[in-house]
Amino acid sequence: MLGVVIMPEETYKHIVRIAGIDIEGELPLPYGLAKIKGIGYHTGLAIVRKLGLDPRLRVGYLSEDDVEMIEKAVKDPKSVGLPSWYLNRRKDYVTGEDRHLIGADLIYEARQDIERLMKIRCWRGIRHALGLKVRGQRTHTTGRLGPVVGVTKGKK
Repeated sequence: MLGVVIMPEETYKHIVRIAGIDIEGELPLPYGLAKIKGIGYHTGLAIVRKLGLDPRLRVGYLSEDDVEMIEKAVKDPKSVGLPSWYLNRRKDYVTGEDRHLIGADLIYEARQDIERLMKIRCWRGIRHALGLKVRGQRTHTTGRLGPVVGVTKGKK
């Protein structure tokens, strides 16, 4: 096969745990890292390249040292040299620093942001509170909730 790195079978693991997520061993590294919430394919690819690993390598063939190295890089991408524009939480509201959140931390912070918007009663917060579209989409025909209301024929 062209383009696939094959290693000895005795070092293969079917499931590898990285950052609290079980990742299937047959996935290539960037796709495996994309299974972690807060890490997409391109971020995973950038992390793998910064660590000097082969992006075509399957997750199941990683050594324990590689898994530890990847886990540290996933938790703090700035430590491996990724630029700040790669991070998913820049200029944090509370601390003012650039951070990268993954997993439950990302979900919690997003929820806190929405609650803050609702508390200060800004336009986006009001739209969130009412369950309406927030980003300027049309609402006349889409985003409807409740039972379907059809058109009824009147008497002729």
